[in-house]
Amino acid sequence: MSGANQSARVLPFRQTSTESDATLVAQVREGKRHAQEALFRRHAKLAMGLAYRLMPEEDPQDIAHDAFLNAFTRIVQLRNPEQFSTWLGGIVVFEVRRRLRRRRLLSRLGFGDASDDELEVRAAPSASPETKAALTDLYRGLSTLSSEERLAVLLYRVEGYELTEVASALDLSLATVKRRITAADQKLEEVRHG
Repeated sequence: MSGANQSARVLPFRQTSTESDATLVAQVREGKRHAQEALFRRHAKLAMGLAYRLMPEEDPQDIAHDAFLNAFTRIVQLRNPEQFSTWLGGIVVFEVRRRLRRRRLLSRLGFGDASDDELEVRAAPSASPETKAALTDLYRGLSTLSSEERLAVLLYRVEGYELTEVASALDLSLATVKRRITAADQKLEEVRHG
């Protein structure tokens, strides 16, 4: 094979990696692309699942993609490489928060409000009409919350984060998180019964 053809040759893609997250993070910092691919393959499902549960009206792959780009750009800022998945989760939350703020700003400027079509939740085709209606009502209620309340209540009630973990993910005090969850719960209850 000529030298030009050898340099253009595609190397086999690593299907799995047995290295720890800390080892892969160190390799990413050294510029090794296979380590980025390994971290992506290992944590993409987690990132997309979190993105979907926090903001189901958006494409979770798009949110996860942006979160990974942000993570790999800022990988030198990761203090504890063993905690890559937790750190990535925080970046997903940040990306969702950024998108929610942008949506609210565009809405205030008159560039779009959530229509009933947009509020329809992606449910299994086999779901009963009652289940679909309940999910639509839930997300209609979530749309009445501020982005801060929405993220706090979803991280706590849906994702199962501890209150201290929610506070850390949102960079807030524990008291502020408790107030936001309480306010969100009250608003959701009003939507359910109002």
